Amino acid sequence: MVATNLKAEAMSLMDKRTALEAEMNVIIDRLCQPGGPGLSANLVDSEGFPRTDIDIPTVRADRRRLTELRNDHKDITEKINENIQVLHSARLAPRSLPLKDSGNVEGSSNQGSSVDHVGTSASSNYVLPRDNINVMDVDVVASIPFAMVDEIAEASPAAEDGLQLGDQIVKFGNVESGDNLLPRLASEAQTNQGCAIPIVVTRQGALINLTVTPRAWEGRGLMGCHFRIL
Repeated sequence: MVATNLKAEAMSLMDKRTALEAEMNVIIDRLCQPGGPGLSANLVDSEGFPRTDIDIPTVRADRRRLTELRNDHKDITEKINENIQVLHSARLAPRSLPLKDSGNVEGSSNQGSSVDHVGTSASSNYVLPRDNINVMDVDVVASIPFAMVDEIAEASPAAEDGLQLGDQIVKFGNVESGDNLLPRLASEAQTNQGCAIPIVVTRQGALINLTVTPRAWEGRGLMGCHFRIL
């Protein structure tokens, strides 16, 4: 019952995370549209005056909301990870059953060995038969993104190879999770310059497989995009 509740909670959290991602993508698209302020550009002009080409209160509200969504996304992802770890632990651990001494040999034809027989039977019943072990079958598959594309240049290698703004990175070559993710992502791109890197992303709740080839182009870097660690 506990496993069932955890599984239901994990699935519910995944639905909430998908909704957060959809709202985040809408805000990112709005901020990063042509002529827009982007996610971090200054809201004042070169002379220090408020920019007149954008709605500053709306931009500030969007950026603030995006920060809130990212924090909520991180919290939900951590909770999903915790539930999945518990569920998989339950899947690997057999459920304990009460032990019974069924070594009653009354009526046995060999009364002289009844004491030894009882002892042997009692001992053997402390080992559960394999076919009596009821292992919970937990089937929860979660692909946890660790980074998001928050900037991408037009005509860049990343854009031409199919990566999009708001894509959340589940796997980038050999990088899937862990520490020092930004340096590892940069190293993966540099090491594979000119070679296709398999990438798995989530986009509007769906898993998508891509290949991106880091290469020199007119802009900065080898891919022309920026990742934000989630």
